[in-house]
Amino acid sequence: MSRRDLRDFIGQVEASSRLRRITGADPYLEVGAITEVAAGMSPAPALLFEQLAGARMPMRVFTNPVNSPERAALALGIDPSLRPVAMLKDWMLRRRTLVPQAPVLVSAGPVLDHSIAGDAVDLGLWPVPTWHRHDGGPYIGSGSLVVMRDPDTGWINASIYRVQVHSRNRVTIQFDHLGRHGAIIARKYWDAGRPCPVAVVNGDDPALFVAGFESLPEGVSEFDFAGAIRGSGIEVVNGPVTGLPLPAYAEIVLEGALLPMTEVTLPEGPFAEFTGYYAADKRPGPVMEVAAIHYRDEPILMGSPPLKPPRFHMGLPFRGAGIWANLEASGITDVVGVWQHVSSLMTVISLRQRYDGHSRRAALVAAGNAYMGRMIVTVDEDIDPSNMNDVLWAINTRCEPSESVEILRKGWSSSLDPRIPAEDKARGITANSKMIIDACRPFVWREAFPQASALSIEEARAIEERWGRQLEG
Repeated sequence: MSRRDLRDFIGQVEASSRLRRITGADPYLEVGAITEVAAGMSPAPALLFEQLAGARMPMRVFTNPVNSPERAALALGIDPSLRPVAMLKDWMLRRRTLVPQAPVLVSAGPVLDHSIAGDAVDLGLWPVPTWHRHDGGPYIGSGSLVVMRDPDTGWINASIYRVQVHSRNRVTIQFDHLGRHGAIIARKYWDAGRPCPVAVVNGDDPALFVAGFESLPEGVSEFDFAGAIRGSGIEVVNGPVTGLPLPAYAEIVLEGALLPMTEVTLPEGPFAEFTGYYAADKRPGPVMEVAAIHYRDEPILMGSPPLKPPRFHMGLPFRGAGIWANLEASGITDVVGVWQHVSSLMTVISLRQRYDGHSRRAALVAAGNAYMGRMIVTVDEDIDPSNMNDVLWAINTRCEPSESVEILRKGWSSSLDPRIPAEDKARGITANSKMIIDACRPFVWREAFPQASALSIEEARAIEERWGRQLEG
């Protein structure tokens, strides 16, 4: 993968004619609103905001980085001309054989071209966006990595957490829940009576952005995983303040300490969630005291704010790839494709039925691994699971509700689930129910089922390959 940083990736996107440059937008709500409208377009362009209104220091903002299948594939080094389901299958298979690549320590990098420290630190110099109308304030971290080192093992964790700006040198980092790796590491320092060294990395190679979203096991570094995606180790420099590894080609990095919550907190949020709702009001958040800011010339903040579904951070449903792998590991044969809609809340499995109960068995495995999702749909192999119109056609012509629907209770959900009442969440209840919709032809009389009139998937693709350029003008 011949790419070193976010700027290289932006160049690749622009070369594919899917970048739009926006001049003069206001970082207060307008950047977020333009991002949301663009994310709803088909195909959705990536945006590079330049000459932001009211900027005291030049900064650009890059949004919708990988929210199309083609750009997600580009970030992963997958052929972006493949069909979406083929891309996801390629990633699922490739992920099994990825070889971790440790970061490469270098003595210097563009991220250290400029630094301000101590009393000179002022986050108000840059036009940090307020993304949604009811957000609690500006968020520099909507697609940023939070880098920490486990004090016991030296393991470097670099996950994505949201980061809200509160003052010239204070931000909050929201860990979501206490089981997050970042929260566990911070607690170790706090329990020892020390602040936790931390760095917030803004604007890096999208391979790191993808890695930050992955649910990696404890002890596995996102830096190593991103190196595996790229096929070479991420170049890093030692942070002058914390000694933490900082991507040498990042755009803006904040270094400092995360203070114990017993000493100080600030009201964090609210912030719009990927479900399309606000999940919680303001709540106490751990405070990072920023000791230094390092940045490149005209730095680029990568923004990936949560948006109302179907708009999502990732153009490929990576959790769907995980479910696909789980299906195969469970011995479910003949899975043709898996896809997730509504920002991963609805899972669709396409399979070639081999026996009565085959589709239901697949759905049960998927339901057990569908985080927050409420709907699992199974369809036949002639249905493209990534095409919602195809899926709805199957549901409405092959599903008999009195026979084809099952309800499972106490499924895997989250405190972010807008349908769980607040009083239940306060009692620790974060489970939901899940509906299985079997939209496959009934197995026992599938051969007698009326024949479909449309082109098969293969026939339609052959026509598109031959005539697509003329059809697209």
